[in-house]
This record gives sequence, C-alpha cells and structure tokens, in this order.
Amino acid sequence: MSFLKLENLSKRYGDFTAVENLDLTVEKGEFVSLLGPSGCGKTTTLQMIAGFVEASAGRILLNGRDITNEKPNRRGLGIVFQSYALFPHMTVADNVKFGLEMRKVGAPESAERVKQALALVHLDKFGHRYPRELSGGQRQRVALARALVIQPPILLLDEPMSNLDAKLREEMQIELREIQRKVGTTTIMVTHDQSEALSMSDRVVVMEAGHAVQIGKPLETYENPVNAFVSQFVGKANLLPGAVEWVRDDIAGVRVGNHVLEVQGTALAVGEQTTLCIRPEKIECCTEAEEQLGGVVASSFFLGNQWLYRFETDCGDILVILKNNGQTSCQPGQRVSLRWPTSAMRAVESQSQSQSTRSAHV
Repeated sequence: MSFLKLENLSKRYGDFTAVENLDLTVEKGEFVSLLGPSGCGKTTTLQMIAGFVEASAGRILLNGRDITNEKPNRRGLGIVFQSYALFPHMTVADNVKFGLEMRKVGAPESAERVKQALALVHLDKFGHRYPRELSGGQRQRVALARALVIQPPILLLDEPMSNLDAKLREEMQIELREIQRKVGTTTIMVTHDQSEALSMSDRVVVMEAGHAVQIGKPLETYENPVNAFVSQFVGKANLLPGAVEWVRDDIAGVRVGNHVLEVQGTALAVGEQTTLCIRPEKIECCTEAEEQLGGVVASSFFLGNQWLYRFETDCGDILVILKNNGQTSCQPGQRVSLRWPTSAMRAVESQSQSQSTRSAHV
C-alpha cells in the first residue's frame, strides 16, 4: 500500500479549476517533486496535502488514513515555506523547539531533539543566534530543522530554495537531498526549477494547467518527454513539426522542410502529422560527408563549460550545445555540418494535440 495517495484530487475556485482529477501515489521514504510553471496547480496541490486549502473533490490518504478533511495541526506534517517563516524574536534553538512545545513534549526530550536537529543541519553552534544574524542558507536550514524535529510522516517543501543565489542553491540542493536520505522522511517538493527537480528527486510530477501530464523518474522524463510542453519545460529542446513520409520496421521517416529525418521506436502512420524532438546536447558537428543537416551559425553564447549555438537550417532554427574543449568556437555566418544518433530523436505530441487529449478525458 502506498504511503501517500491522492485520488482524483481537485480544487475549483468558482469557474476556475486549479487542480483537476490528480492521481498520485508516493512511497514511504520517496522524494517527489511537483514541477511546473506558475499557475499550473503545484502549490495548490501541496496546500491541499498540508490542509491549508480545502479540496473540492477527491481524497488524500496517508498510510491508509483519510486525512482529506482533517485540520492541518491534526495531520502532523512538516512544512518548509518559501519565506522560511521563522520567528524573528526567537533564537534558532527556540524556533526549532516551537513545534515540540505545541505538542507538549517534555523539556529533557525537547532539548535533546533540538540538539540532534541542529546537528543534522550543521547548525549545532548557532542555537543562540537570531534569524537576522544568519545567512539565507542558514535560515533555510533552521526552517528545515524545525520541520524535521517533530518527526513528521511527510515533509512538504514549498519552493525552499527560491530565495537563494545560484551557487548557494546548488550547494543546498546537495545538502538537502543528503539530509533527506539520511533521515528517510517522505518528501514532496514544489519547484519551478527543472534542474532542482531533476537533481534531487526520485520521481518528478510535471504539471500543466492543473493536470499531471507526466510522472516518472528524472532521467526517463528528460529523455522521453510525452509532449512538446514537457520537452521544453524540462530542459531545452528542438521541436520540428512534420509529416510521416514512410515507415519501415520501427523507423519512420518524417519530412521536415526539405529533409526527411528518421525517428526510432514509434507507432506512427504514413501521412500522420507529428512533432520531432531532439535535445541540443545530442547534436554534434561533423564532416560534410557525415552530415544529416547543414546550418549556418546565427548566434553563439558562452556558458563556461559549454557553448550554446543557434543554427539557421532548412528545418528551422536549431539549438546545439557543445562542450567547451578550449578550442576556437564556431563563428557567426560559418556553415557547419550537423549529425545525431537516430535514437536521440523522439516523436512527441504537439501542444494542441496534448490539449485535445486532455479535453477528451475531462
């Protein structure tokens, strides 16, 4: 039996549906991220699990117990808010202890659990300080310690690293994931940052317009997006609309502009309209004899460890990411031959096809 189960969970505000018929199971100890753009319903879903927002329909089951209509304080979940929500007039230790006091935990046990929680987040020497005396990363750790000290069945993280700078965010991603693995607490995180979701999660729930459009392991979600939205939101992608010209065994030839590009492992039919998807890092420069597609460099961006190019081709603009090997980069106006493995190309649903499919299931 799944530890947390959402069954047909929905939230409506008048005529507006924020979340619709969401089904999700989370296993004990699993780290799951709800990923999507603003307004997709991910935060509303988290708030329904926490009990801050009342569900319009569906059920929330925690370890077999229906908690759909329980008050937040009865659910006993640990929550780290985007703003951290620390009490400025309390010391770090008192902030962490607050949840234990609300649960009337005895002083000796409370002191020991606060000590252990602060040691877990590497703040055991900061208990006497106030939040204003801490850095952003340290305040986040205090919020995490306060959520974990009550030993919650589930830890809910609401955009926990959005207020940190890029370097600190990367460091905290690693640290938070290590803490979660050490403690083993089932965790659900809301984020709009795809790199954050991919690097930290056991599974990712990609949400769009109140629906979970794809649920899967990070690698599977990245390598095999189900539609154009997922391919573009989870990483960068080149989308090439075309029509199927031939099918042989498990290979289809799709005409895109003046070229026929091959895509593997599909169930496409001749004459069918489709959209091909290929990640920029799957494309490489080659000799003219090996060329699958030629292009002219329109622009280049230096990203430190790699170059991002935009090529103008007969199939439209193509993004290509090449590793920085210290050699001279391609120059604007330069003609370059491109190739990629057939296995790197995917056929995905277009945006309009995805919306039609969803409408058919509502």
